[in-house]
Amino acid sequence: MEDSGNGLWPSLRTRVTAALFVLVLIGSLALICVGAVSVLGPAMAHGTNVDHVAGKITQIGPGRNFILQTSSGQKLSFVCASQCRASPGHMQRHKAEHALTDVYYMIGPDKVLMAIDVD
Repeated sequence: MEDSGNGLWPSLRTRVTAALFVLVLIGSLALICVGAVSVLGPAMAHGTNVDHVAGKITQIGPGRNFILQTSSGQKLSFVCASQCRASPGHMQRHKAEHALTDVYYMIGPDKVLMAIDVD
């Protein structure tokens, strides 16, 4: 009979435990990094005074100005001026497909919603 303390399993068990620990550590760090980028990314790309809303574009025009309807049913009217990063073709496609649209915007003078980025 072989002694269980001298077998192959004790050396494999420590290696398997170490491998699982490394996998959990890498997974945890990846989740933390993804979470940080999702929270800080828009602020870094658009500035700190920018808000975000998501919804469906219901009307476009005049120009690149548009109306967005949120999931709660609220209709928001956005002005898309020269600094706005929005492609008219992309906005038309979102409208035609009733696609969810992310809008990053600033509140301008007289509480006008000025779109910064439309995606």
